[in-house]
Amino acid sequence: MQDFNHEVATKLREIAQLLREQQANPFRVNAYLHAADTLDNLGRNIAELLQARGIEGLVELPGIGEGIARSIYEYVAIGRMSRLENLRGAADPVWLFRSIPGVGRVLAERIHDQLHVDSLEALENALHAGQLHQVEGLGNKRRAAIEAWLQMHLGEQRRQFRPVARASEVPPLELILRVDNEYRQKARAGKLPRIAPKRFNPENQAWLPILHTIHDHWHFTALYSNTARAHQLGHTTDWVVIYFYDDHHREGQHTVVTETHGSLQGRRVVRGRETECLQHYETAR
Repeated sequence: MQDFNHEVATKLREIAQLLREQQANPFRVNAYLHAADTLDNLGRNIAELLQARGIEGLVELPGIGEGIARSIYEYVAIGRMSRLENLRGAADPVWLFRSIPGVGRVLAERIHDQLHVDSLEALENALHAGQLHQVEGLGNKRRAAIEAWLQMHLGEQRRQFRPVARASEVPPLELILRVDNEYRQKARAGKLPRIAPKRFNPENQAWLPILHTIHDHWHFTALYSNTARAHQLGHTTDWVVIYFYDDHHREGQHTVVTETHGSLQGRRVVRGRETECLQHYETAR
């Protein structure tokens, strides 16, 4: 019982250590440390608590808010923490999409390449926006199968967590673009701490700049996309992944890229929010 709780607590402490090394908000560092202490001192297996009480049982524990509860739930459910992988520079969206039945390596790469989505939630948003029609080799039957799998897989999480969905629960477009610009400027000027990502880094060099910043009530982490496709296509200094959470610990992420075609060609675009971007740039003229 205690062994598993300590295993999860160790992951939370690793997140805290990475945040400290990357000069993140000390309050956020301490939040993960306090949550880890809570798990170590808990007299009940955290997996059993989740099964019996769900998210309410987690957030009722001292020092565990919704954001950290999400990481704990994810680890209990599938044995991994996306937050930890992101901070390590080890996230692999192609591998993630290959976990969907019927999606092989080539199709997963096309989804990542053409839609610039990095999470299952972002893929679902792209599906609802009709963007999966852009992916070569993805017919109606396979799109329907992907949609059914996403509904089943994400449904349990939605029963446990309030999703980031409404416009008021995501940062304004202008703020995302501001963070993207801040990150790229500071990265080029060498003003950011650098991490040694766990993937595509055989010499274990600290080359990947990372930004932790706060604007309004939003907390952001930004870093270049360290995926196989970003490396293969030479976009490691163009695609920027921005993770965010607010004071209520609602979390999400966006990918910002330089558009290569259409009316937004040459502009920085937040994938999944192209219509907003078009309106933003037209208003700015």
